[in-house]
Amino acid sequence: MILETLAILFGTIGGLANLPQIYKIFKRKSAKDISGLTYFILFTGAVIWLLYGIELMNFPIIITNTIGGVNIGLVIIGWYFYGR
Repeated sequence: MILETLAILFGTIGGLANLPQIYKIFKRKSAKDISGLTYFILFTGAVIWLLYGIELMNFPIIITNTIGGVNIGLVIIGWYFYGR
C-alpha cells in the first residue's frame, strides 16, 4: 500500500514535469528549440505504458501515464503550432 501510494505520488510528479515547458511554449508562442521527435517518442512510450497498465489493471501505471501522456501531448501541440 505504501509503495503503491509512493508510485502514484512520484509518477504524478514525473508526469507533471513538463508543465514548465508547456507554460513557456504557450507564453512565448515559440517552440523552435523543442525537438518534436523527442516528444513523439516520449508520448509513444507513455501510451504503451498506459495500455500495459490497463491490461494489468494497475492504477499507479494508468494514472501516472495518463497524466504524463496528456502533458507530453500538450508540448506536442505547442510544438505543432509554434515550432515547426
